[in-house]
Amino acid sequence: MHALPWHDPQRTAALLDALDRRILVLDGAMGTMIQRHDLQEADYRGERFAGGYDSLAGDDAPREEHDQKGNNDLLSLTRPGLIRDIHTAYLEAGADLVETNTFNSTAISLADYHLQHLVGELNREGARLAREACAAVQARSPDRPRFAVGVLGPTSRTASISPDVNDPGFRAVDFDTLVAIYSQAAEGLIDGGADALMVETVFDTLNAKAALVALSEVFAGRGARLPVMISGTITDASGRTLSGQTAEAFWYSLQHARPLSIGLNCALGARELRPHVEALASLADCHISAHPNAGLPNAFGEYDETPDEMAATLHEFAQSGLLNIVGGCCGTTPDHIRAIAGAVAGVAPRQAAGAARLAA
Repeated sequence: MHALPWHDPQRTAALLDALDRRILVLDGAMGTMIQRHDLQEADYRGERFAGGYDSLAGDDAPREEHDQKGNNDLLSLTRPGLIRDIHTAYLEAGADLVETNTFNSTAISLADYHLQHLVGELNREGARLAREACAAVQARSPDRPRFAVGVLGPTSRTASISPDVNDPGFRAVDFDTLVAIYSQAAEGLIDGGADALMVETVFDTLNAKAALVALSEVFAGRGARLPVMISGTITDASGRTLSGQTAEAFWYSLQHARPLSIGLNCALGARELRPHVEALASLADCHISAHPNAGLPNAFGEYDETPDEMAATLHEFAQSGLLNIVGGCCGTTPDHIRAIAGAVAGVAPRQAAGAARLAA
């Protein structure tokens, strides 16, 4: 089958070429930057949702009202300029890749806000805004391409663990449902112009497997494949994901998907994450990514690690040959990304046999 218009082999080739030459910088936290604006209910609703019910929704849309404050993904529709500006700030700070504002843009997660009918639109617009920001910044420095990474978050349910301690066999979601909701989200991200897709903050590998099956089916239907990135989360000092896997087991469970990269993000700061990134780097025949939090949260749930402190730790990662892609998660800002970009500049990327092959 021939590649459809959404697929640009030259952009994929440019991404692979950039990864061969240097450590690429991923952006930092979207939520941290949004919180700085102290948005209220009216800000989230904008004009379109000011009167309550979404007048653009179909007849099958939920009619029950729900507060939207905190629904950051909705801002791609109601405050698109704000989201584009955040992407731009990270790109100007030195990011090569920016993640779409779609972490919760699946039907399962959007159901918490009664907006599951917006899945396609939120993913499409989230990708479009990220791609627009990349194009604008790249136009100032054409020799350095920037890329939009379409984010598929973990959803608010787990396929491996029962949420009911009295019924360990119960599951709040099944595998086929996850495949369907991830397929729907991925179609929107692709239509919006995402250059790659990232299954991220994976706490349950079975959820990730569903996402990867969905991507495989979507790619087969479209006749071409985008690069796929995977990033798990080690939930605590146990060194395991919520569903019980070590970093090594996480890789072996997902290597069949031929990812462009595999890595870890969230939950831990860079220091705590290091042994687990090292474990992945010792095994994986694809690129390695890390975008940790700005340290561990304090008593108020805030992140105190400074840009210089975080950059110094990640510089050691790079010098040790562990990294191909590096950025930040919770608590990180453009200042963190600027410091990290400076810390890894000129450091050779980790060499991984077969990395380009796996992305093809």
